[in-house]
Amino acid sequence: MKIGIIGGSGLDDPDIIKDLQSQQWPTAYGETTIKTGRLNSVDIVFVPRHGKDHQFSPTHVNYRANIQAMKDQNVSKIIATNACGSLKAEIEQSDFVIPNQFIDFTRHRINTFHDDFSQGMYHEVMADPFDKSLSELLYSIAKDQGFRVHKDKTLITIEGPRFSTRAESKMFIAWGADIINMTVATEAALAKEAAIPYAVIAVSTDYDCWKEDEEMPVWQDILAVFYRNVENVKKILLETIHQLSNQEGDQ
Repeated sequence: MKIGIIGGSGLDDPDIIKDLQSQQWPTAYGETTIKTGRLNSVDIVFVPRHGKDHQFSPTHVNYRANIQAMKDQNVSKIIATNACGSLKAEIEQSDFVIPNQFIDFTRHRINTFHDDFSQGMYHEVMADPFDKSLSELLYSIAKDQGFRVHKDKTLITIEGPRFSTRAESKMFIAWGADIINMTVATEAALAKEAAIPYAVIAVSTDYDCWKEDEEMPVWQDILAVFYRNVENVKKILLETIHQLSNQEGDQ
């Protein structure tokens, strides 16, 4: 078994992975950074989503190279971590959220491996973009560990790097979105095309800007909330990988 982990802002270099080796991995879509190691006897391939120095904005992350590198490494599943804004009062700061649907509101990205139909047409079925069993496992582990966690939620991905206007934030709520971020829809769509089961554990860091009785935090404040929850994210990742390993052994 080999598990892929994609680390977002605040989890660029996880110290829970042992014997971590970093390398630049070439793909047909460009080069990306991968880090390989082991976690409780399980092989891990870790990709820092925004680059080794967090140098890429959400628009300019090389999502295709990141997912292609995971495919080249033959990972069996991908777990992604993410900071998100809450669009619902009941999803509080520091809550965990496991989405099951996304709305893609990005404008400037290549979100497919099949932008060229010269070898034939291809249209991926995207009705259920996140892996159900992996998402359910993340949810049950977070719940068992006593964390506030929500499942079966809709995530909307915006282009970024700017945050929403109040009008946009309220529109996203009217559309039925529960949380908002800048990366997941692109990543999930590519993982689906690559046939790699993919799930996200998101940390709610703020209420975006729809909640007018609260001041919209700056990015540094949002990141501080994620940093306060990094250890809890690691606990969930450790137990999830442990249980995945046990499932593999039982087969």
